Amino acid sequence: MLDKIAEINGVINSAVWGLPGLILLIGTGILLTFATKFFQVAHLGHWWKETIGSLFHKNSSSTKKTDRKTISQFQALCTALAATVGTGNIAGVAAAIVTGGPGAVFWMWFAAFFGMMTNFSENILGIYFRRRNKDGEWSGGAMYYLKDGLGKKKGFGGIASVLAVLFACFAILASFGIGNMGQINKIVLNMESAFFSNIDLGCIPGTNIDIINLIIGLVLLVIAALIIIGGLQRVARVAEILVPFMAVAYVIGSLVIFFLNIGQVGDMIVAIFKYAFTPTAALGGGIGVIIQKTMTQGFKRGVFSNEAGLGSSVMVHSSSNVKEPVKQGLWGIFEVFFDTMIVCTMTAIVVFSSGVIDLKTGAVAEGVNDATLVSKTFGSVFGIAGEWFVAIAMLLFAFTTVLGWSQYGSKAVEYLFGLKGVKVYKVIFVLMIVSGAVMTSSLAWDLSDTFNGLMMIPNLIGVVSLFPLVVKIVRNYVNRRIKGKDEAPMLSYDPELQKEAEEHLHDVD
Repeated sequence: MLDKIAEINGVINSAVWGLPGLILLIGTGILLTFATKFFQVAHLGHWWKETIGSLFHKNSSSTKKTDRKTISQFQALCTALAATVGTGNIAGVAAAIVTGGPGAVFWMWFAAFFGMMTNFSENILGIYFRRRNKDGEWSGGAMYYLKDGLGKKKGFGGIASVLAVLFACFAILASFGIGNMGQINKIVLNMESAFFSNIDLGCIPGTNIDIINLIIGLVLLVIAALIIIGGLQRVARVAEILVPFMAVAYVIGSLVIFFLNIGQVGDMIVAIFKYAFTPTAALGGGIGVIIQKTMTQGFKRGVFSNEAGLGSSVMVHSSSNVKEPVKQGLWGIFEVFFDTMIVCTMTAIVVFSSGVIDLKTGAVAEGVNDATLVSKTFGSVFGIAGEWFVAIAMLLFAFTTVLGWSQYGSKAVEYLFGLKGVKVYKVIFVLMIVSGAVMTSSLAWDLSDTFNGLMMIPNLIGVVSLFPLVVKIVRNYVNRRIKGKDEAPMLSYDPELQKEAEEHLHDVD
């Protein structure tokens, strides 16, 4: 059964992540970058000051909650980062380098630079087209800007509704793949390697299910259930505590390894840029190899990590108490920057410092296990404590990803089946944690890639079709908030919500 699933998934994966899919993904980011006049560079100081910089200001609006039905801008960021900063930042980056060579890091940076504007635009559209559900909570996401944005264009009502439903369906599937099974699977591998390598309880009689893996899965299931059933507010509170702590700790540990190998920095940089455009000795010659291996691995793992273009994180960003669409868009830029430019780069440094990559030839040592490569490198520097640290970091990174994605799936289910369906979904989602613990690593990873791509297509169709509106909203924001011009703000597609937002515009902005 699993072999058949793997075979079908392989066909779909190749189609989704082929050249057309990659062109759509990167092309959208390039289009939005030029359309907004390189906003991520031109207004770097502004978005930095309005995001992470605002946290150092006393009584910052970024950390305030206006009511119990919303979450603060910072909580929205932490919940989104909880879902994005996961195994893709550790095992995913290691896999990209091992498979595609050092040049894959360049293509991750490339995708992230333009992905900043994709995520920025998704968040703008998410806030602009959101609405309150029956419980008074905000609901937003690609399904709403497809239906109420693209759907309002003449002749596109039917196709927009279909795309919205497809996106919601793919989001639910992706929540079980990238957001659940793939993450849990890597947790189990690293926990087993770090803490249970000398313990063998065997398998359940009549099956190939490892008992240790099953036990870890059941423990994670119980903890996840206690948090997820509590809803977005509880997930946001946990994310607000764990995400900053684990990210800073991981970056510090990586920097220690970086400075211990400071003499290799020049070779690392040269290898990244050299092998982004030149086939490595291990991969062989030919431009086709570069496109298929190096670029594809960089793009796929980059998107797996920061999720720019998937339309996923917008579903939690839309729950923010912010009134200004662009303001939450700025947090989207920072999200991609921190996730890929900082955390993924730290992992790349660790991998290059491990000695398994020949920086002169780009060749990878035989028998390398990308799943445990980072932990082994930390172990070589910090001893057994280093391996324990990475195992715990992987646990926290991946587990918070599971929490974040549970909310994405919940919003997709809410769109299709209403609030009653969300309760059923959460039970199924929690139970699937055990499946992730006992399934094979390669299948979990491949399923995650496929669901990512399927989710990406309808979302990017919506973003591309609505980019003129994004440009208009951004221009309006720049004129008012940066240039000081007197213009009426563009805050919502709905006249009543526009009026409500205008009345409270300065409460949290």
